Amino acid sequence: MKNNSFCICPLASGSKGNSLFVSCGNQSFLIDAGLSGVETERRLNTVNIDPESLTAILITHEHSDHVKGAGILSRRFKLPVYITQKTYQACSGLGKIEDLIFFECGVPFKLDQILVRPFSISHDAKDPAGLTLEYNGHKIGIATDLGIATSLVKEHLKDSDILYLESNHDPDMLINGSYPWSLKQRIKGRTGHLSNMDAKMLVSELKTERLKHVILAHLSEENNCPQKAAKEVSLSLNASTIALHVAKPDQPGQFIKL
Repeated sequence: MKNNSFCICPLASGSKGNSLFVSCGNQSFLIDAGLSGVETERRLNTVNIDPESLTAILITHEHSDHVKGAGILSRRFKLPVYITQKTYQACSGLGKIEDLIFFECGVPFKLDQILVRPFSISHDAKDPAGLTLEYNGHKIGIATDLGIATSLVKEHLKDSDILYLESNHDPDMLINGSYPWSLKQRIKGRTGHLSNMDAKMLVSELKTERLKHVILAHLSEENNCPQKAAKEVSLSLNASTIALHVAKPDQPGQFIKL
């Protein structure tokens, strides 16, 4: 897909794999590659994207549901991998990467025409990153896998046209669910995952006239459901014209263009 639109399309979102397709101009890249290489290619083809058109992979942190297919995709399509050095050192299954490009949280860099601003988030990984992407006056804010939305997170995400935000769990479903108590505490903690209520509060603070789309991501299949997440977060939109979407674990979402 090579045009001047600034586009995103979730390929997968959830504990079994995460990957977000981003495109503008001649640049088409993946933010995270948590599916197998074969499944990533299948989902790209499902939404009429030629995997050969990919130009890069950007990794937010080392957990397997974000990096599983990164190594094989990089080798198969000769793609550079953008990653922090600490995250790379924590990745055990990437294999040999021919073109490795390190970035640092807090230091902006360019991916062709897109300005990427990585920022630190609170998650139980070595050096987890949230991201904003800016192109042609538009801004996309991305923050999944974080236990708390800090002032730094809010500062980076403000004035976004699209927000791709975690809405991981319904607190009652989590507490009453089958997970062991230690895992429940991890999920609820400051380095865990945002709840639907947390996402609602974050959207309330970030809502501006610029904001056109909110995409809820990384929903737990056991401790949440799309209807609950959408219902909760929609309360923050106050019947505005902001479109609310829910990214799915088992199929790509819709293309959103700016």
